[in-house]
Amino acid sequence: MTEKPINAIKNIAFILAVSSAVGVLQSSALNKLKTSSSQALMTDQQLSGQLEKLKLLSEGPSFGFRNVVANWSFLEFLQYFGDNQNRQTSGYGLSPNYMEAVLNHDPYYRPFYIFLSESTTFYAGMPDKTVEIIDKGLSSFGQQKPADSYYIWRYKGTDELLFLNDGDEAQHSFEMAAQWAAESDDAGSQQMAALSAQTAAYLAANPESMEAKVNAWSSILTTAIDDATRERAVAQIRALGGDVVFSEDGGIKIEFAQEGGQGSES
Repeated sequence: MTEKPINAIKNIAFILAVSSAVGVLQSSALNKLKTSSSQALMTDQQLSGQLEKLKLLSEGPSFGFRNVVANWSFLEFLQYFGDNQNRQTSGYGLSPNYMEAVLNHDPYYRPFYIFLSESTTFYAGMPDKTVEIIDKGLSSFGQQKPADSYYIWRYKGTDELLFLNDGDEAQHSFEMAAQWAAESDDAGSQQMAALSAQTAAYLAANPESMEAKVNAWSSILTTAIDDATRERAVAQIRALGGDVVFSEDGGIKIEFAQEGGQGSES
């Protein structure tokens, strides 16, 4: 199969992903984090069958069609994630298994990582698993990496800082994001390089930096795929002493007071 049809399939998959996931995630029933303990509501036989299926998707051969298998796995994930009735009873604990199946076959497509963080960190409540999967994806990158891949380091750093409370690892992730962004010709990469370097510097000086956390929540705000996550990000930014200003043209400006009472924008 040529690259053009594969890319077309991928684009169709992502469009379906956005349209399906946004509608699902807006439901008020999805506003609370779910933990892996909710899997206990499934029978052992059902859980075993699901895990076996996902293991096959993740580790099975692709016969040269890695992108096709990744997109098929992603559509399977959407069917699982969008099953509102079952998610209310059995939870979101299999989200990382589905996303592993996706990213094992295609670790280079950045939007997949957004769904990984939303489903596994926010809804399954397993940020440690999110970071583990991202680490595995990043380890497969060579010299020829996608131009926007620096964002993946930012997603990792955000989870480490906000949900694992690991300022040292987050600092490293944002330093790597700055490095990869500085080397990229992607639109806006130099601005993201400066912002990532700034966040890393905040963390180097203070692993509990409020400024760094505001920047991390800002990243979540600008990449969120559902209103519930956006609302949570805005609330967290304001709880940290920052503010979110929405312009008439739909732009977002983050403001927060630095030490000494001086304001800054990011």
